[in-house]
Amino acid sequence: MYKNILISGLIFIGININVAAETYYQVRAHNMTSSVTLSGTVVAKKEVTFTAQLPGRVEMLAGKEGDEFDAQTVLVILDDTELLAKRRAAIAAWRSANATLRNAGMQYSRELLSPDSPSKAPGGMGLPNIFDQVFSKPLSSFIGQSNQGIDRQAQLNTYSVQIEQARNTLLQAKAQIEQIDDKLQDAKSITPFDGVITQKWIEVGDTVQPGKPLLQFADISNLQIELNIPARLIRGLKVGQRLSASLDVLDKRIVATVAQIFPTANKQRHTIKVKLDISIDTDSQYVAPGQYAKVDIPELSFGKQKVLLIPMKAVKKRGSLPGVCVLKRNNKSAMRLIRLGQKINPKIINDLDQSLGDFVTVLSGLNAGDQIILNCGSR
Repeated sequence: MYKNILISGLIFIGININVAAETYYQVRAHNMTSSVTLSGTVVAKKEVTFTAQLPGRVEMLAGKEGDEFDAQTVLVILDDTELLAKRRAAIAAWRSANATLRNAGMQYSRELLSPDSPSKAPGGMGLPNIFDQVFSKPLSSFIGQSNQGIDRQAQLNTYSVQIEQARNTLLQAKAQIEQIDDKLQDAKSITPFDGVITQKWIEVGDTVQPGKPLLQFADISNLQIELNIPARLIRGLKVGQRLSASLDVLDKRIVATVAQIFPTANKQRHTIKVKLDISIDTDSQYVAPGQYAKVDIPELSFGKQKVLLIPMKAVKKRGSLPGVCVLKRNNKSAMRLIRLGQKINPKIINDLDQSLGDFVTVLSGLNAGDQIILNCGSR
């Protein structure tokens, strides 16, 4: 607990002087699970690497590292001249197949509705064909040399086969067009979400082959800490658990929430990958993927221990040694050297006052119940 003691103003030569208030904090012991500090890396929660899906020359590059883009923005375009030529050829094949299909259908309909029509006759105003219909074919069928029904059925079947072949050719041409359209889409790299370019490996004019990395794109507004934890420490973690963490670019501790615990361990290192969500209230522009991070992981095998915690703002440096101003019984203060442990974010411990900022464990130099002065420098 802490309290403010106000010292009344003094009148001296007609001038009102206000002496600054001193804030006191009573050192208390807290039950805390022992922890070990492990190193990790800041990563983007969503990140994609665009690779070339077809050979070609880079025609367009939207930007450079650090440039921001909205979702569904084209970042890279590869030369698609050859694919467009193939598409035009496929469209021509489709039109030819469609014409063949329409012609075969018309021939089938004519044979079905008007078999042996006079239009088939080579000339003579249709008289040879009429003669065949009236005399030759009936006589041939009568003496057993032909069968008009079977002949007509065979002709209809021929046209039916032509229709089926034309339809298959049409489907093949359509499938080829769709395949080329898919490849044309592969010639463009389109952002799946809002984010920034974090790395690029190409420039306009470069020739690429399938599989070559083009760009790395990430959403750096949502960051995580990724670390590999020894298997023995996993039993102290669960999804949603809040842990204390620190980043090199920030002076204060932050809260990291366990977001994902991978189900299997690494076969070589026997560690388990864990991802933690982080939320940066201020100075977020300084936090970026790839930075170094440290996270305090509970060590259940050591059990809970009584730990003394004091606000970091109470610690003063005397040379290279940390110390605090301790209030004595005679209401005077004295500097006392202490030994500090790890920093603690007050958000992970329920009974700490978050308005005092980060706390730190005290390994020696203080006892529970001691009164320390937070703003000792103003005394």
